[in-house]
Amino acid sequence: MYTIKEIFYTLQGEGAQTGRAAVFCRFSGCNLWSGLEKDREKSACPFCDTDFIGVDGKGGGKYPAAVDVAETIQKLWPSQADVQVKPYVVFTGGEPLLQLDDELINAMHQKGFEVGVETNGSLPAPKNIDWLCVSPKSQMELKIFQGDELKLLYPQKELPPEKYSQLDFKHFFLQAIDNKMAEENLKKTLNYCMRHPKWRISLQIHKILNIE
Repeated sequence: MYTIKEIFYTLQGEGAQTGRAAVFCRFSGCNLWSGLEKDREKSACPFCDTDFIGVDGKGGGKYPAAVDVAETIQKLWPSQADVQVKPYVVFTGGEPLLQLDDELINAMHQKGFEVGVETNGSLPAPKNIDWLCVSPKSQMELKIFQGDELKLLYPQKELPPEKYSQLDFKHFFLQAIDNKMAEENLKKTLNYCMRHPKWRISLQIHKILNIE
C-alpha cells in the first residue's frame, strides 16, 4: 500500500534539473515533522513549505500496488511527447524513502521512466534510483553520502556547507530559506556561492512562474 498526497505533471523548479518536465509523486508523511503547525517550531525543518498530510491532493489516494501508482504516473506524461525524450518521474514528500521501494522503481523502469528522488537523506536509498537529490536537515543522522545532487537550505547554523562539501555528489547547491528573512537569506546565499564556487545557487523558479 502506498499513501500518496498528490501526483501531478509540471516542470522541475529547483536544482540541477530545473526546467525539466516531470511527473511529481508526493508521498504522504515525513520522519522529521508531523506536518502540523503546532509541531513546526520543534521540527527539524520549521521552514518547510510543503503540504504532505493526507491523500486529498490531485491524484492522491491509497494505492494498493506499485503497478497502480505506475499506471497513474504514466497517464500524466503527455502522449504527444517526443519519443526521444525519456519520461521522468520525481518521487518526493514529505519523505519518499519511507514508502518508495524496489517494486515501485522497477514498475516505473518497465514503463520507460527515469526515476528521480528528493530525500532528506536520513534513510538508506534503494540502489536503482536514476537521479538522487539529498537535502539534509538538522536533528538527523545522514545515511546517504553519495548521489547526483546535494541541496542544502541556507543558512542553517547547525548545517554549514563545509560539513558536506567533501561528500561524493556531482552537484552542490545552496537554496535560500524562504521565510520572513528571505531577502537576507538570499544575500547570504549569493555571498557564500561567490566565495565558494563549488556551490551553486538553486532558485525556486516554480514559485517565480507560479506553477506547481
